[in-house]
Amino acid sequence: MRRSCFAELSAFVAVAEHGSFTKAAAQLGVSKGSLSHSIRAIEERLGVRLLNRTTRSLALTEAGERMLARLRPLIDDLEATVDEVNEFRDRPAGHLRLTMPRPVASFVIAPLLARFVAQYPEIIVDISVSPALTDIVAGRYDAGFRVGDRIGRDMIAVRVTDALRFVVAASPDYLARHPAPEKPQDLHAHNCIRLRFPSGEFLPWRFVIDGKIQELEVEGSLIASDSDLLARAAVDGAGVVYTLAEYAAPMIASGQLVPLLETWMAPPSEGFFLYYPSRRQNLASLRAFIEFLRTNRKANASVADAHELIGANGEKAGAPHTPLIPAQAGLQS
Repeated sequence: MRRSCFAELSAFVAVAEHGSFTKAAAQLGVSKGSLSHSIRAIEERLGVRLLNRTTRSLALTEAGERMLARLRPLIDDLEATVDEVNEFRDRPAGHLRLTMPRPVASFVIAPLLARFVAQYPEIIVDISVSPALTDIVAGRYDAGFRVGDRIGRDMIAVRVTDALRFVVAASPDYLARHPAPEKPQDLHAHNCIRLRFPSGEFLPWRFVIDGKIQELEVEGSLIASDSDLLARAAVDGAGVVYTLAEYAAPMIASGQLVPLLETWMAPPSEGFFLYYPSRRQNLASLRAFIEFLRTNRKANASVADAHELIGANGEKAGAPHTPLIPAQAGLQS
Protein backbone atom coordinates (compact mmCIF):
# COMPACT_ATOMS: atom_id res chain seq x y z
CA MET A 1 0.00 0.00 0.00
CA ARG A 2 1.36 3.39 -0.92
CA ARG A 3 2.28 5.57 2.05
CA SER A 4 -0.05 8.40 1.00
CA CYS A 5 -3.00 6.00 0.73
CA PHE A 6 -2.34 4.55 4.19
CA ALA A 7 -2.12 8.07 5.63
CA GLU A 8 -5.47 8.95 4.06
CA LEU A 9 -7.11 5.80 5.43
CA SER A 10 -5.70 6.50 8.89
CA ALA A 11 -7.01 10.05 8.65
CA PHE A 12 -10.47 8.77 7.75
CA VAL A 13 -10.53 6.38 10.72
CA ALA A 14 -9.45 9.16 13.10
CA VAL A 15 -12.13 11.58 11.84
CA ALA A 16 -14.83 8.90 11.90
CA GLU A 17 -14.03 7.77 15.43
CA HIS A 18 -13.71 11.27 16.88
CA GLY A 19 -16.64 12.70 14.94
CA SER A 20 -14.59 15.86 14.63
CA PHE A 21 -11.89 17.18 12.30
CA THR A 22 -10.46 19.29 15.13
CA LYS A 23 -10.04 16.36 17.56
CA ALA A 24 -8.74 14.02 14.86
CA ALA A 25 -6.19 16.60 13.72
CA ALA A 26 -4.98 16.99 17.31
CA GLN A 27 -4.57 13.22 17.64
CA LEU A 28 -2.68 12.87 14.37
CA GLY A 29 -0.57 15.99 14.89
CA VAL A 30 -1.61 17.61 11.61
CA SER A 31 -3.52 20.74 10.69
CA LYS A 32 -7.30 20.66 10.26
CA GLY A 33 -6.88 21.84 6.66
CA SER A 34 -4.43 19.05 5.84
CA LEU A 35 -6.79 16.49 7.34
CA SER A 36 -9.74 17.81 5.33
CA HIS A 37 -7.64 17.57 2.17
CA SER A 38 -6.80 13.92 2.93
CA ILE A 39 -10.47 13.04 3.33
CA ARG A 40 -11.41 14.77 0.08
CA ALA A 41 -8.59 12.96 -1.71
CA ILE A 42 -9.72 9.52 -0.62
CA GLU A 43 -13.37 10.29 -1.47
CA GLU A 44 -12.34 11.44 -4.94
CA ARG A 45 -10.19 8.36 -5.44
CA LEU A 46 -13.04 6.04 -4.40
CA GLY A 47 -15.72 8.05 -6.15
CA VAL A 48 -18.04 7.88 -3.13
CA ARG A 49 -18.82 10.16 -0.20
CA LEU A 50 -17.72 8.75 3.15
CA LEU A 51 -18.75 11.63 5.41
CA ASN A 52 -21.73 13.95 5.47
CA ARG A 53 -20.46 17.22 6.90
CA THR A 54 -21.96 20.62 7.56
CA THR A 55 -20.63 23.60 9.50
CA ARG A 56 -22.14 22.10 12.69
CA SER A 57 -22.14 18.34 12.30
CA LEU A 58 -20.30 15.38 10.84
CA ALA A 59 -21.72 11.90 10.24
CA LEU A 60 -20.70 8.75 8.38
CA THR A 61 -22.54 7.76 5.25
CA GLU A 62 -23.53 4.11 4.83
CA ALA A 63 -20.39 3.59 2.73
CA GLY A 64 -18.33 5.30 5.43
CA GLU A 65 -19.75 3.09 8.17
CA ARG A 66 -18.96 -0.07 6.22
CA MET A 67 -15.45 1.14 5.44
CA LEU A 68 -14.75 2.04 9.07
CA ALA A 69 -15.91 -1.40 10.25
CA ARG A 70 -13.39 -3.05 7.90
CA LEU A 71 -10.53 -0.63 8.46
CA ARG A 72 -10.48 -0.42 12.28
CA PRO A 73 -9.24 -3.99 12.94
CA LEU A 74 -6.77 -3.74 10.05
CA ILE A 75 -5.18 -0.55 11.41
CA ASP A 76 -5.13 -2.03 14.93
CA ASP A 77 -3.24 -5.05 13.57
CA LEU A 78 -0.78 -2.82 11.73
CA GLU A 79 -0.12 -0.78 14.88
CA ALA A 80 0.38 -3.97 16.89
CA THR A 81 2.81 -5.29 14.27
CA VAL A 82 4.87 -2.10 14.39
CA ASP A 83 4.92 -2.21 18.19
CA GLU A 84 6.09 -5.83 18.22
CA VAL A 85 9.15 -4.71 16.28
CA ASN A 86 9.83 -2.23 19.11
CA GLU A 87 10.67 -5.18 21.33
CA PHE A 88 13.93 -5.52 19.40
CA ARG A 89 14.94 -1.96 20.32
CA ASP A 90 17.22 -1.18 23.24
CA ARG A 91 14.62 1.27 24.58
CA PRO A 92 10.82 1.44 24.10
CA ALA A 93 9.53 3.96 21.59
CA GLY A 94 6.28 5.12 20.06
CA HIS A 95 3.17 6.96 21.17
CA LEU A 96 1.33 6.49 24.47
CA ARG A 97 -2.13 8.06 24.59
CA LEU A 98 -3.69 8.35 28.03
CA THR A 99 -6.92 9.84 29.37
CA MET A 100 -7.43 10.63 33.04
CA PRO A 101 -9.44 12.75 35.49
CA ARG A 102 -7.78 15.75 37.12
CA PRO A 103 -7.04 14.13 40.51
CA VAL A 104 -4.94 11.44 38.83
CA ALA A 105 -3.23 14.01 36.60
CA SER A 106 -2.44 16.29 39.54
CA PHE A 107 -1.41 13.86 42.26
CA VAL A 108 -0.27 10.67 40.51
CA ILE A 109 1.03 11.51 37.05
CA ALA A 110 2.28 15.12 37.25
CA PRO A 111 4.98 14.39 39.88
CA LEU A 112 6.35 11.55 37.72
CA LEU A 113 6.14 12.95 34.18
CA ALA A 114 9.51 14.70 34.01
CA ARG A 115 11.33 11.57 35.18
CA PHE A 116 9.41 9.31 32.79
CA VAL A 117 10.13 11.40 29.67
CA ALA A 118 13.78 11.68 30.74
CA GLN A 119 14.04 7.91 31.17
CA TYR A 120 12.12 7.15 27.94
CA PRO A 121 12.84 10.04 25.55
CA GLU A 122 11.63 8.07 22.52
CA ILE A 123 8.12 7.61 23.90
CA ILE A 124 5.72 10.42 23.01
CA VAL A 125 3.21 10.78 25.87
CA ASP A 126 -0.13 12.30 24.84
CA ILE A 127 -2.39 13.03 27.83
CA SER A 128 -6.02 14.13 27.85
CA VAL A 129 -7.36 15.39 31.19
CA SER A 130 -11.14 15.12 31.47
CA PRO A 131 -13.68 14.18 34.14
CA ALA A 132 -15.79 12.40 31.50
CA LEU A 133 -16.05 8.60 31.41
CA THR A 134 -14.21 8.31 28.11
CA ASP A 135 -14.54 5.25 25.89
CA ILE A 136 -10.84 4.51 25.45
CA VAL A 137 -11.42 2.06 22.59
CA ALA A 138 -13.55 4.45 20.52
CA GLY A 139 -11.23 7.34 21.41
CA ARG A 140 -8.19 5.22 20.45
CA TYR A 141 -6.48 5.72 23.80
CA ASP A 142 -3.94 3.15 24.91
CA ALA A 143 -5.09 3.36 28.52
CA GLY A 144 -7.24 5.37 30.88
CA PHE A 145 -7.71 5.97 34.59
CA ARG A 146 -10.97 5.51 36.49
CA VAL A 147 -12.32 4.69 39.90
CA GLY A 148 -12.29 0.90 40.14
CA ASP A 149 -16.03 0.28 40.25
CA ARG A 150 -16.52 2.12 36.94
CA ILE A 151 -14.20 -0.05 34.87
CA GLY A 152 -15.67 -2.60 32.47
CA ARG A 153 -15.00 -6.27 33.17
CA ASP A 154 -13.46 -6.71 29.75
CA MET A 155 -10.58 -4.40 30.71
CA ILE A 156 -7.28 -5.17 32.42
CA ALA A 157 -6.97 -2.96 35.52
CA VAL A 158 -3.92 -1.95 37.57
CA ARG A 159 -4.34 -0.16 40.90
CA VAL A 160 -2.55 3.20 41.08
CA THR A 161 -3.98 4.77 44.26
CA ASP A 162 -5.09 3.84 47.71
CA ALA A 163 -8.78 4.06 48.56
CA LEU A 164 -10.00 7.65 48.24
CA ARG A 165 -10.63 9.64 51.42
CA PHE A 166 -12.88 12.71 51.41
CA VAL A 167 -13.08 15.65 53.78
CA VAL A 168 -15.54 18.46 54.50
CA ALA A 169 -13.89 21.82 55.09
CA ALA A 170 -14.43 25.56 55.18
CA SER A 171 -12.25 28.62 55.69
CA PRO A 172 -11.77 30.36 59.07
CA ASP A 173 -13.41 33.45 57.54
CA TYR A 174 -16.54 31.50 56.58
CA LEU A 175 -16.71 29.85 59.99
CA ALA A 176 -16.39 33.25 61.68
CA ARG A 177 -19.64 34.20 59.92
CA HIS A 178 -21.42 30.84 60.24
CA PRO A 179 -21.40 28.39 63.15
CA ALA A 180 -19.52 25.18 62.34
CA PRO A 181 -21.81 22.21 61.70
CA GLU A 182 -21.82 19.68 64.54
CA LYS A 183 -23.60 16.93 62.60
CA PRO A 184 -24.16 16.32 58.85
CA GLN A 185 -27.76 17.53 58.96
CA ASP A 186 -26.49 20.97 60.02
CA LEU A 187 -25.14 21.40 56.47
CA HIS A 188 -28.68 22.24 55.36
CA ALA A 189 -28.10 25.66 56.93
CA HIS A 190 -24.84 26.20 55.02
CA ASN A 191 -23.81 27.23 51.53
CA CYS A 192 -22.43 23.94 50.18
CA ILE A 193 -20.00 24.07 47.26
CA ARG A 194 -20.80 21.16 44.93
CA LEU A 195 -18.87 19.24 42.27
CA ARG A 196 -20.84 18.15 39.19
CA PHE A 197 -19.65 15.48 36.77
CA PRO A 198 -20.05 15.75 32.96
CA SER A 199 -22.95 13.28 33.25
CA GLY A 200 -24.85 15.89 35.25
CA GLU A 201 -24.59 13.93 38.50
CA PHE A 202 -23.24 15.56 41.64
CA LEU A 203 -20.44 14.15 43.76
CA PRO A 204 -22.37 12.56 46.65
CA TRP A 205 -21.74 13.84 50.17
CA ARG A 206 -21.43 10.61 52.17
CA PHE A 207 -21.49 10.34 55.96
CA VAL A 208 -21.98 7.66 58.60
CA ILE A 209 -25.36 8.44 60.16
CA ASP A 210 -27.06 6.07 62.60
CA GLY A 211 -24.37 3.49 61.89
CA LYS A 212 -25.00 3.47 58.13
CA ILE A 213 -23.33 5.20 55.19
CA GLN A 214 -25.84 7.72 53.86
CA GLU A 215 -25.78 10.33 51.11
CA LEU A 216 -26.88 13.77 52.26
CA GLU A 217 -28.69 16.09 49.85
CA VAL A 218 -27.13 19.55 50.17
CA GLU A 219 -27.73 22.90 48.49
CA GLY A 220 -25.58 25.88 47.65
CA SER A 221 -24.99 28.78 45.29
CA LEU A 222 -21.82 27.44 43.67
CA ILE A 223 -21.54 24.43 41.33
CA ALA A 224 -18.53 23.57 39.16
CA SER A 225 -16.88 20.62 37.42
CA ASP A 226 -13.35 21.46 38.59
CA SER A 227 -12.14 20.51 42.08
CA ASP A 228 -9.33 23.07 42.07
CA LEU A 229 -11.83 25.86 41.49
CA LEU A 230 -14.09 24.63 44.27
CA ALA A 231 -11.24 24.32 46.76
CA ARG A 232 -10.06 27.84 45.97
CA ALA A 233 -13.61 29.15 46.42
CA ALA A 234 -13.77 27.48 49.83
CA VAL A 235 -10.45 29.07 50.83
CA ASP A 236 -11.87 32.45 49.84
CA GLY A 237 -14.86 31.92 52.12
CA ALA A 238 -17.56 30.98 49.60
CA GLY A 239 -18.91 28.06 51.62
CA VAL A 240 -18.38 24.48 52.75
CA VAL A 241 -16.67 22.07 50.35
CA TYR A 242 -16.67 18.25 50.16
CA THR A 243 -13.52 17.17 48.36
CA LEU A 244 -10.70 14.65 48.15
CA ALA A 245 -8.39 14.79 51.15
CA GLU A 246 -5.49 15.16 48.73
CA TYR A 247 -6.86 18.47 47.46
CA ALA A 248 -7.55 19.87 50.91
CA ALA A 249 -4.44 18.59 52.75
CA PRO A 250 -2.06 21.49 51.95
CA MET A 251 -4.77 24.08 52.66
CA ILE A 252 -5.63 22.44 55.96
CA ALA A 253 -1.95 22.25 56.88
CA SER A 254 -1.53 25.97 56.16
CA GLY A 255 -4.66 26.92 58.09
CA GLN A 256 -6.53 28.13 55.00
CA LEU A 257 -9.18 25.46 55.53
CA VAL A 258 -10.56 23.88 58.68
CA PRO A 259 -11.73 20.21 58.56
CA LEU A 260 -15.32 19.64 59.71
CA LEU A 261 -17.43 16.65 60.76
CA GLU A 262 -14.36 14.41 60.90
CA THR A 263 -15.99 11.74 63.08
CA TRP A 264 -18.96 11.55 60.69
CA MET A 265 -17.05 10.92 57.47
CA ALA A 266 -17.71 7.73 55.49
CA PRO A 267 -14.86 5.18 55.15
CA PRO A 268 -12.51 5.64 52.17
CA SER A 269 -14.03 4.65 48.83
CA GLU A 270 -12.68 2.74 45.84
CA GLY A 271 -9.40 4.12 44.48
CA PHE A 272 -8.21 4.86 40.95
CA PHE A 273 -6.96 2.22 38.52
CA LEU A 274 -5.13 2.38 35.20
CA TYR A 275 -7.07 0.23 32.74
CA TYR A 276 -6.64 -0.90 29.14
CA PRO A 277 -8.07 -3.44 26.66
CA SER A 278 -6.28 -6.77 26.39
CA ARG A 279 -5.20 -6.04 22.82
CA ARG A 280 -2.95 -3.24 24.17
CA GLN A 281 -1.15 -5.38 26.75
CA ASN A 282 1.83 -5.97 24.44
CA LEU A 283 2.29 -2.27 23.70
CA ALA A 284 5.92 -1.55 24.63
CA SER A 285 5.32 2.05 25.66
CA LEU A 286 2.42 1.05 27.93
CA ARG A 287 4.40 -1.78 29.53
CA ALA A 288 7.24 0.65 30.22
CA PHE A 289 4.81 3.14 31.78
CA ILE A 290 3.22 0.54 34.08
CA GLU A 291 6.61 -0.74 35.19
CA PHE A 292 7.68 2.86 35.84
CA LEU A 293 4.62 3.36 38.08
CA ARG A 294 5.46 0.14 39.95
CA THR A 295 9.05 1.20 40.52
CA ASN A 296 8.06 4.61 41.81
CA ARG A 297 5.36 3.08 44.00
CA LYS A 298 8.05 1.00 45.70
CA ALA A 299 10.20 4.10 46.16
CA ASN A 300 7.28 5.97 47.72
CA ALA A 301 6.61 3.03 50.02
CA SER A 302 10.22 3.16 51.24
CA VAL A 303 9.95 6.88 51.92
CA ALA A 304 6.65 6.40 53.76
CA ASP A 305 8.17 3.63 55.90
CA ALA A 306 11.14 5.88 56.71
CA HIS A 307 8.82 8.70 57.79
CA GLU A 308 6.91 6.30 60.04
CA LEU A 309 10.18 5.11 61.60
CA ILE A 310 11.34 8.66 62.28
CA GLY A 311 8.00 9.44 63.91
CA ALA A 312 8.20 6.27 66.04
CA ASN A 313 11.66 7.31 67.28
CA GLY A 314 10.23 10.55 68.55
CA GLU A 315 12.03 12.74 66.04
CA LYS A 316 10.43 15.29 63.79
CA ALA A 317 8.05 13.72 61.29
CA GLY A 318 6.25 15.25 58.33
CA ALA A 319 2.65 16.47 58.48
CA PRO A 320 0.00 13.70 58.31
CA HIS A 321 -0.66 12.93 54.67
CA THR A 322 -2.38 10.11 52.81
CA PRO A 323 -0.64 9.67 49.44
CA LEU A 324 -2.69 8.75 46.42
CA ILE A 325 0.07 6.43 45.20
CA PRO A 326 -0.20 3.30 47.35
CA ALA A 327 2.36 2.92 50.11
CA GLN A 328 1.26 -0.47 51.46
CA ALA A 329 -0.68 -2.27 48.72
CA GLY A 330 1.22 -2.99 45.54
CA LEU A 331 0.00 -2.35 42.02
CA GLN A 332 -2.06 -5.30 40.93
CA SER A 333 -4.22 -6.31 38.01
